[in-house]
Amino acid sequence: MNNSMNTLGKWITNNTNRPFMAKKKLNLERPVKNAKALVTGLGQFNFLIDEKKVSDHVLDPGWTNYNKRVLYVDFDVTDYLQKGEHTLLIEVGNGWFNWDMEYGYGFRFPEFMPPNPNPYKPYSPVLVCNLKLCIEYEDGTKEEVITDESWLVKEHRVKHTNVYGSEMIGKDEGAWKTASIAEKECVPKGFLSLQTQPYIKVIKSYEGRLVATKVSDTGAPLFVYDLGQNISGILRAKVKGKKGDVITFRPAEKLTNDGFPDQMAKNWMLIDNVISYEIQNEDSIEEVSQSFTYFAGRYFAVEGPGEVEELWGDAITSAWKDNGSFVCDDDRYNLVYDMIKKTVEANMLSVHTDCPTIERFPWQEPNHLMGAAIMYMKDGNLLWRKFLTDMRDSQHVATDTFKDFEGKDIYPGDGLIPSQAPCYIPNVLPVPGLGSFYDIIPWGSSIILATRWHYIFYADLNVVRENYDAGLRYLKHLKTKMTPEGFINHGLGDWGNPEGELARENIETAFLYADAITLAWFADLLDKTDDKKDLELFAKQVKENYNKAFLTKNEAGRYIYYQYDKKDEGLKTTQAIEALPLYWGMVPDYALDDIVACLKENIESRGALVSGEVGLPYVIQSAAEYGMNDLISKCIMNKEHPSYYAFILDGETTLGEYWEQNPRSHCHDMMGHIIEWYYNGVAGIKPLEPGFKKVLIKPYLPESMNQMECTYHSVNGNIKVKLSRNGGVFIDVVADEGIEVEISRDNL
Repeated sequence: MNNSMNTLGKWITNNTNRPFMAKKKLNLERPVKNAKALVTGLGQFNFLIDEKKVSDHVLDPGWTNYNKRVLYVDFDVTDYLQKGEHTLLIEVGNGWFNWDMEYGYGFRFPEFMPPNPNPYKPYSPVLVCNLKLCIEYEDGTKEEVITDESWLVKEHRVKHTNVYGSEMIGKDEGAWKTASIAEKECVPKGFLSLQTQPYIKVIKSYEGRLVATKVSDTGAPLFVYDLGQNISGILRAKVKGKKGDVITFRPAEKLTNDGFPDQMAKNWMLIDNVISYEIQNEDSIEEVSQSFTYFAGRYFAVEGPGEVEELWGDAITSAWKDNGSFVCDDDRYNLVYDMIKKTVEANMLSVHTDCPTIERFPWQEPNHLMGAAIMYMKDGNLLWRKFLTDMRDSQHVATDTFKDFEGKDIYPGDGLIPSQAPCYIPNVLPVPGLGSFYDIIPWGSSIILATRWHYIFYADLNVVRENYDAGLRYLKHLKTKMTPEGFINHGLGDWGNPEGELARENIETAFLYADAITLAWFADLLDKTDDKKDLELFAKQVKENYNKAFLTKNEAGRYIYYQYDKKDEGLKTTQAIEALPLYWGMVPDYALDDIVACLKENIESRGALVSGEVGLPYVIQSAAEYGMNDLISKCIMNKEHPSYYAFILDGETTLGEYWEQNPRSHCHDMMGHIIEWYYNGVAGIKPLEPGFKKVLIKPYLPESMNQMECTYHSVNGNIKVKLSRNGGVFIDVVADEGIEVEISRDNL
C-alpha cells in the first residue's frame, strides 16, 4: 500500500481514463482566518473555487516518474473562502499518467530504429485526484476537508486530451454521481511530495493574425493564422456558429511553399495535432481554451463551419524569471539572444524538453551542456533541483529489468541514470550503427555536471550533498561499461555534428574524466578525504590512458588529438576532439600550445563552428579562453549554416535542432551554448568563487559593436557591465556591495 495515501485525502476517481471533474460543496459557518489547499490530480489538474481558477498556474502538477514521486500543489485560498457556501472543483486530465493514444499525435520512433519492446505503460487505468483543505477560523478553531466518498464526479467537457497537444472539447453533459475511492491498483505508487519548482504560467499572449484563406483537401475554407512567434502555448479563441458545428485548430511550426501550416517534421513524421471545439449554442460568442495540454508552433490552420472572432496563443514556461539581460548596438546579436531565450522558455515546462513538438522528452544532456547559458539568463535554482530529483528518482538499481526483442529480461545496470528523466518510453536497446539512446555518458553525467553548474551559480552545498552518492553510483556503473582499452564508446558521441563525426571514444572518455575529477572536487567540498583520493587516482589513470591513446604528432611534428575510431583514415581531427581535453585540463603542458593551434586552425579553415551539441560548448569556451573571440564572433554571424545568425535569416523565431534550414524541430535549445559566451565572453562575467561572490570581468567587444550592456543577478547581488567604443574601449562595472570584482582588459 502507498504509505503516503493519508498525507492528503483519499484518492478519488470517476473510474475512467477520460478527463473528469470532482466537486464538493462547503458551508462555512464562521469567518476564515487562514486557509490552504493541498491538491493534486493525475496526470494534470486545475483547481477552482466557486468557478474561479485558483492562482495563475497551468498544467499542474509537474511531470515525474509517478511510480516514485507524485507532486501536489500548496494553494493559499484564504481570499477565496469567506463565511457562507462555496464549491470546490478539481478538473483532471490525462498527461503522462495515462497517455490517451486514441486521439491526436503520439510519438513514434523513426524507421531506422528497431521496434521498441518496452513501450509506454500507463501508471494507472484511471485518472485520480486528491485534496486536503486546511481551514483556520478567526475563533481559533480548525477544520480539514478531504477528498472522500462525499465528493461528486462527472465527465469533463474535454472528451479527450493528449499529452502531445491535441484536445477534443465537446458538450458539457452527464450527471454528477458519487465519487469512487480508487482501488489499490489504481493509486499512484510514488510518494506525495510538495511541488517546489517554479510553476508553469503564461508569460505573454500572442494574437493570431489572419494571413491567408485557403481551400482544404475537403474543399472547405481553411483560414491560416500567424502568431508571429513559435511558442509552447495554450490556445485561446472566441468563436461562434451553429449548435453542433465543430471547428478544428491545427498548429504548426512552419508553412509549406503554398502557405499551408505544415505539420510534417522534415519527412520524418506527421505531428498531426488537432484541437477541436463543438459549438454549444446558436450564433453566440463562445470561448475556446485548452485545459490539460499545450500546443507547440507559430501557425494555425482553422477549418470547419463557424467563425473565429479572436485567436490567441498564450506562451507558457516554468522559466519565467529572468536573472540576466544582454543588449548591444549590433542587432544581430540581440536577435540571436532573443531567439535562444524564447527557445529555452518553450522547452522549460516542469521538465527540460528536447522540443515541444515531436518528442517532449526530458533528455538530460542540456541540463549541463546548456547549464551556464540558461543560468545566466534565467533563475535555474529550483528548476535544476527538480531536474536533479528526477534523475535520482530514475536511477536504476540492480534488480530493474526491461525486455529484449525475444521477451527475455535484460538488466540496465545498477547506478545507470537513463538519458531521459523521467523516461516514459524506455528505448533501452542500442540502435545498430548509432549506439545506445538510453545509456549515454554526456546524458547521465548530468547528475554530476549539472550539479557542478548549480553549485557554481548558486553556491548551495546542499545540492552537492543531495546528488553526491547518486554521482558515485553512476561512475561505478560507467566503470562496468569501459572497454579493455579503458574507453567509454557506447553512446552517441558528438551528437548533432553536422558532418557525422561522432568520435565516440574521444568524446565519451573525456566525459569519464570530467565526471571523476568533478566528483573529486565534490568529495573535497564534503570533506570525504578517502573518496577524494580514490577519485583523483582514477581520474589520473583515465587522463594518462586518454593521452596515450589519442594524443599524437602529425606530419608536421605537432601534437594533436586525433579521431580514434577513424584511425584507418589517417590523423583525422575535429573541433570537439581538441576542445574537450582543453576545457577539462587533460592536455599535458608540453602539448598545450600545439592543441590550441590545432583548434584554431580547424576553426579558421572551416570558417565555422563545426560541432554537435555535445562538443559545442567546449569548442566555444576553449576558443574564447585561448584568445579566439574574433573567430567566434565571425562564425556565429555567418549567413549560412552552421551559424546562429543563419537561423535568423531563415526567418526562425526559435532555434532549430540541427545546423540546417527546415530542421526536424524548429524549437530545440540544445545548441544555444553561445549565450554562455555572451555573458562570460563578451561581457566577461566569470565567477571566481561559487555564487559569484568574487568575479573576474574580462570583456571582449566584437568589431561590429560599439555599445554593449549586460546584467546578471547572482545570489550575492547584481552585476552590470557596460562597454563603449570611442577611440578605445571603456568599461563600466557596477556590482552590489559584497561582490568582489577584478577587471582585466586582456581581451580588449
